[in-house]
Amino acid sequence: MYDIQHRKGSNTRDRILDVAEAAILEKGFAATSIDELIAAVGITKNGFFYHFKDKSQLAKALLVRYVAREDTLFDNLFRRADELDEDPLHGFLVGLKMMSEVMADLPAGHPGCLVAAYCYQDRLFDREVRDLYTSAMLGWRRRFRERLELIVARYPPRIAVDLDHLADMLSAVAEGGIVVSKVINDKRALSQQLMLYREFIRAVFLGT
Repeated sequence: MYDIQHRKGSNTRDRILDVAEAAILEKGFAATSIDELIAAVGITKNGFFYHFKDKSQLAKALLVRYVAREDTLFDNLFRRADELDEDPLHGFLVGLKMMSEVMADLPAGHPGCLVAAYCYQDRLFDREVRDLYTSAMLGWRRRFRERLELIVARYPPRIAVDLDHLADMLSAVAEGGIVVSKVINDKRALSQQLMLYREFIRAVFLGT
């Protein structure tokens, strides 16, 4: 009986998180109410507060889940890319191509960036939540800088570049591509921006 109830509770919690994430990406955290979430999920307020003591705890749970999902996506994409090409530069280029393909159909490929949605309204969140998305962004910087360092060891850059900035550029291009895709209603824009970043990486290290 405990296992059945536990699974049911987990499913309800996941549904709340799914509905909340979609709403926040569409209209922001401030405009997303607990009342609309419980109506969409089909639970009572007590049911909501059983899983999350307040909206701040919901925000934290959403962010933790989102960052873990993004990290898994990057792990899988670039692990597969490395299997296809062991050269650090060409493996990175393969990974970027795969990343652009995954994100080619916004929002099916990628629903949007929750970190960006949070930082746009950072005054709504406590220090713990702000520290979480800062840590996530710095974690992505470290992830891609490590790959760039492997590339530099074999392919000296053709121009002077700061590797932290070059690593951050991928996050900036991805977020900017999401915004452009939504504003001009062109699902291809995000993928195209990622491919331009890929070509820039090629130019930096190969000059072609």
